[in-house]
Amino acid sequence: MIKFGPAQEKDLSVIMEIENSGFSNDEAATKDSMLGRIKTISDTFIVAYDEQRQPLGYVVGSASHERYISDELFEKTVPNSQAAKYQTILSLAVAPDKRGSGLAGQLLEQLAVVARKQRRQLITLTCLKRLIPFYEKHSYQVDGISDSQHAGEIWYNMTRIL
Repeated sequence: MIKFGPAQEKDLSVIMEIENSGFSNDEAATKDSMLGRIKTISDTFIVAYDEQRQPLGYVVGSASHERYISDELFEKTVPNSQAAKYQTILSLAVAPDKRGSGLAGQLLEQLAVVARKQRRQLITLTCLKRLIPFYEKHSYQVDGISDSQHAGEIWYNMTRIL
């Protein structure tokens, strides 16, 4: 049975393994960046745990006053503002042996529950073109090409109204 909860510092090495298995070296968060997210925005850093409390996947993002994600959000983590209207997703990743199980969709729903409780208006993310159908299946819409230059890729803004 899967349980969802906030990320813990003791889980950092497993979280980094999952992060690095799902993203290229240029796209992936650094260990220091991920530790900063665990320490600073634990309320919006949701981990899926197995029965032995081993991380299987996670979703993380900060609250924002901006509708779309800027590259600065990947570089510096600031505490979530209660007044922010938007919930970002900076990373969604699932362990390779759990992909295709529906876990990523469950993590998206868990974050939506938190975002609604925190009175956010929508969830915003950027993704690569190949991932658009996955997010559309989970009620996200494409809002066009992002201004992001992260990892030298073309990113698409996607949003989900809450």
